[in-house]
Amino acid sequence: MAEAEDKEQLKARKERERDELYALDISGVEWHSAPGTEEHEERVEIAYLPGGAVAMRSSLDPDTVLRYTEAEWRAFVLGARDGEFDLEPAPHSGGLAAE
Repeated sequence: MAEAEDKEQLKARKERERDELYALDISGVEWHSAPGTEEHEERVEIAYLPGGAVAMRSSLDPDTVLRYTEAEWRAFVLGARDGEFDLEPAPHSGGLAAE
């Protein structure tokens, strides 16, 4: 029973964190992109938010912004460094596809 209560408390805490994160006014944040990318190129942009959180958007769709807690962002970055999101050529199309 205690394990179920712990899961519910964790779920409630995560929902609260998400709600607080999306309630932040980020209209004045500074957006960063990878070095060497040009303003006209498609690129991923990130902004650092309070508490170690991060916002991410596409330069082609700047109005759609995803927000990540510090823990979520850290897990993503570590996963990327470990190759979890590496792409391999698709067998038929010649393009890239997720593994």
